[in-house]
Amino acid sequence: MTRRPAEGVRNVVALPLLLTRAFHAKSDIPAVLREAAARLPRLTVHQADVLGPSPLLTGALERRLEEAGLRPGDHRTTGIVLASAGSSDPEAIAAIAQTAREWQRTAQWCAVRPAFASASLPRTADAVRALRAEGIQRVAVAPYVIAPGFLPDRIAAGAREARADILAPVLGPAPELARLLLRRYDQAVRAGARGNAAPLAA
Repeated sequence: MTRRPAEGVRNVVALPLLLTRAFHAKSDIPAVLREAAARLPRLTVHQADVLGPSPLLTGALERRLEEAGLRPGDHRTTGIVLASAGSSDPEAIAAIAQTAREWQRTAQWCAVRPAFASASLPRTADAVRALRAEGIQRVAVAPYVIAPGFLPDRIAAGAREARADILAPVLGPAPELARLLLRRYDQAVRAGARGNAAPLAA
């Protein structure tokens, strides 16, 4: 970012690659951007909103489940574990739970249950077992994470431990995710133009 003013750039939009409004979105990123704005007074910095919730994300999740072997006709007989990284932030946990409920309603899955790799419960393996206990025969784990890493590995381990029938890959470079990033950028630019988004300042 330090090169931007020298190149004639005066406005910057920071796009958080985050699925919920947890600590990083509320504290860490704004602090870093405020520091940059203080060091570069000619630069106006805006922070775009986080990616979730969005139907584009659940569309990407369904794409990954189909790549893992689930068929569109399997919705009514399949229980889904929506496995996220986890957070201690109540707003973030509530957003994951709401995403699970809405995804079950709109896609007509047999059930969708949230699970967390850290900080919150239930864990992935426990959510898979809970769906089995409800009599659901086919259970798929959909990692609600963008990239591979330690917590996605923990999600995968939990899916294997509980013998989930399907484990989808992480969201990764899904086209839905790319469209969502562009949408959040456009929203931030329009909000800045209307004066609805105050620039970050020291």
